[in-house]
Amino acid sequence: MHAILASLTGRALGVSALLYLGFVAALFVASKWLPGRIYDGAPLPDGTRLKYKLNGLQLYLLLAAVCAVGSALKWFSLAILVIHFWALLVVANIWAFSLTAILYIKGKRAGAKLEPGILGVVKDAFMGTEVNPSFLGVDLKMFAYRPSLMGLGVLNWAFAAAQYQALGHLTGRMWLYQIFFFIYLTNYFQFEHGMLYTWDIIAEKFGWMLVWGDYVLVPFFYCLCGWYLVDNVEPLPAYTAAALIVLFSVGFWLFRGSNDQKHRYKVDPQAKIWGKPPETVGGRLLVSGFWGIGRKLNYTGELMVYFAWTMTTGFVSFVPFILPLWLACLFPHRAWRDEQRCHAKYGALWEEYCRRARFRMIPFIY
Repeated sequence: MHAILASLTGRALGVSALLYLGFVAALFVASKWLPGRIYDGAPLPDGTRLKYKLNGLQLYLLLAAVCAVGSALKWFSLAILVIHFWALLVVANIWAFSLTAILYIKGKRAGAKLEPGILGVVKDAFMGTEVNPSFLGVDLKMFAYRPSLMGLGVLNWAFAAAQYQALGHLTGRMWLYQIFFFIYLTNYFQFEHGMLYTWDIIAEKFGWMLVWGDYVLVPFFYCLCGWYLVDNVEPLPAYTAAALIVLFSVGFWLFRGSNDQKHRYKVDPQAKIWGKPPETVGGRLLVSGFWGIGRKLNYTGELMVYFAWTMTTGFVSFVPFILPLWLACLFPHRAWRDEQRCHAKYGALWEEYCRRARFRMIPFIY
């Protein structure tokens, strides 16, 4: 703790503010001006659809190329982000609270319905006042995934840079960790259009809960493994590496495959799943593919992915496992909440769906 506090000098905070805010601003400008395909969002309550220009994959690959070339040519070293990690975390928190205040004021001026009193202000700031706030034509909620996940990617690369600077090479553990994350993040932005149909984008207001999650929680806490890989020079046994690759691959197949099936069905109810026409309950609930096996296998797959890259650290500390263990508690609760919402929405159709897809997250067990 003393070392962390000692690193929070005025100079470090100033440099970190320039790095962090410059990164967010650069991503915003690139999101605005880079070419991208235009997608329609999910239908709004009034029947209209917002339009989104999605260029996240191009932007992410461009960012990766800039970081790789700049590091190779020694224009800069990403290891500076590890040195300034705690100062960057402070700046990110200040930004998250500041953006929350801006969004609250923006919503109030736009005539959003607000709760009365001090507790109402706190609730509205926490949950948000608008579902789709925008600035210069950029949807701020959708944009927030970019500094969130791209920031996570850059911080992970920074840990690799720090290890290379210290050892002159990358360990097998670090390589596997980086490969897992690069596949995960690249595929996210390849599937970016699928986010337009998620509950967060469709219905959640954009307040502190999502702002802090995007700008602080994901980039600074999802990279915890990196700290424990930088100095971990213990060789990774081939059988362990093979087991982690299988765990990651199967989890990724479940996670991305189920999400893709659901998205394709929402966009085109006639799209084939596993080579067959989709089967539904009442023409509304998909029971083909993964969705006929389990109701939340996407959560199961995502947990497998998280445990795969966490276990590249070995068991040197309990800390890297905090995130997947927390999610192992969060996802079942979220699945239960989702099912309560679906039962209220679909009624008897949902009960019939549950009889068809008997398992929630783990076939034959749960």
